[in-house]
Amino acid sequence: MSEDAWAALADPFVEGAYATVKGRVRTFVLHHQLLTHLPDPPATVLDVGGGAAHQSLPLARLGYRVTVLDPSPTMLEKAAQRVGAEPSEVAGRFRLIEAPGEDAAAATAGELFDAVLCHGVLMYLAQPEPMVRALCDSAAPGGIVSVMALNAATLAIRPALDGRWADALAAFDATHETGVLGTETRGDTVEHLSELLLRGHAPAEAWYGVWLFSDWLDLPLATTDVAAVADVELEAGRRDPYRQVSRVFHLVGRRSAVGRPAQASGGGHGAPTTQP
Repeated sequence: MSEDAWAALADPFVEGAYATVKGRVRTFVLHHQLLTHLPDPPATVLDVGGGAAHQSLPLARLGYRVTVLDPSPTMLEKAAQRVGAEPSEVAGRFRLIEAPGEDAAAATAGELFDAVLCHGVLMYLAQPEPMVRALCDSAAPGGIVSVMALNAATLAIRPALDGRWADALAAFDATHETGVLGTETRGDTVEHLSELLLRGHAPAEAWYGVWLFSDWLDLPLATTDVAAVADVELEAGRRDPYRQVSRVFHLVGRRSAVGRPAQASGGGHGAPTTQP
């Protein structure tokens, strides 16, 4: 296997998954959910496992100073190409670093950020604890920690809709599935990740759904009103019971001052029970 585990998946991920209706909806929904919690620009953002910068590029366009940290040189090359096509003032707000997210502190020389993002990464890790700890340790006091994870509570829906009834029955108690890229992915729960954020002194303040309808439907890009779909998904992600059966969930914590060093970048117990 190549040392760069994402080398063979970069094109299907960047040119395929993100170019679909679902991929565009993901970027839109997460972006608008983030803006509810982010401080004003030019706050600093660390995008851990940020890949080709789909989530952080819109933030840089708004004036945020962005560091994309990713272990894949292939994905970072994709990010460099996309950033290079931007106006100089946007490209100048970007920094790309090759390193695993768990090594974020060393890779950034201990810098603390106003926002630390980790979207669609935990599902590829055997366990979430080391990564969540690293995310919290990279957040400045008062800064946010934003994670998007596969919803372990909804793993039976996809096989059921495909008519794979034996797989659906087994999925009620499963924690893993084969993802859209053909790789094994692991599910998390809002409650467990909220507990990990609390341990990292970044208690959860809100959570949202991201995909519901657009994940279960086959929506051709050429004939779909993507903006209309995104508006529906954004609203569904704010409400129960819709967010509870979302394919993935978005959880936001905020770093307290407990146990933090004095420097900064400049700029509830358990899962939150109220809607944002």
